[in-house]
Amino acid sequence: KVQRETRQLPHLRCRSEDSTTIDRQLRIIFAHLQKHLAKTNNLTKELGIINKYKQRDAAEYLEKILCLTSPEASKIFRGELTHSATCLKCNETNDSRGFFWLLPLTVEDLPHQTCSVENGLEGFFKGERVCRENKVYCNRCKEKQSARFRCKMTQSPEILTLLLKRFQFDYKLRCYVKLHLNVEVPQTLHTQHCKYDLYALVNHFGSLTGGHYTAHIKSFETHTWYHFNDDRVNSVMPPLFGTRNTFLRSPTAYLLMYRKGYRPTKKPDKGLKQPH
Repeated sequence: KVQRETRQLPHLRCRSEDSTTIDRQLRIIFAHLQKHLAKTNNLTKELGIINKYKQRDAAEYLEKILCLTSPEASKIFRGELTHSATCLKCNETNDSRGFFWLLPLTVEDLPHQTCSVENGLEGFFKGERVCRENKVYCNRCKEKQSARFRCKMTQSPEILTLLLKRFQFDYKLRCYVKLHLNVEVPQTLHTQHCKYDLYALVNHFGSLTGGHYTAHIKSFETHTWYHFNDDRVNSVMPPLFGTRNTFLRSPTAYLLMYRKGYRPTKKPDKGLKQPH
């Protein structure tokens, strides 16, 4: 499947010290790609892939690769979130922290509303109130109470990866279907103390049960965008972003990768701007 039907917030599902790193296989592939086509047999074997022609979820295998690489190699993709649960009766707050490789953003096809990455991020960090049958146990009150849940980014990664959850349950078909609607993807995301610049995106064409992946990647040296489609690589003409365009509208974007830019101040980075 392209996407798991009940994807929750991704976190570290493995411990790097208990894993066999695949850094060597990655180095070999990248070295070969400098000169000619590279074979991935050894890498797919390390990832446990037997049938190479069966489509896998790109986000799932990105997480798997990051879990199997060394901590030094994967740390630039790792961020930290703090989850807070506040009792609405006594205001007791309990915090918990967890690492993440990527942030899943909900894609919604709503009337008279533009679907955008920025709206998805706002929804991700927006507080949620639970009550009635969803009440949670409060240690101070010694009983279940209504509560407010929120999360904030307490450690922003060097590479911020966003997953567009392009699936929705269809009650008529009684199954999940893929959403092909256009999503506004900004060239730059601004945080409280820095900015993130888009440098790569993974596209998916097809349905939840099958399809085709391509990628757009920007060169750090020349700032030229390239289109990767199996063994074919071409520069993108006209440019992915024009001189007056600060975002693109895409019906196929699935994974977005942003690189951290400058820091105007030396204050601790508290993550993306979030509603209070």
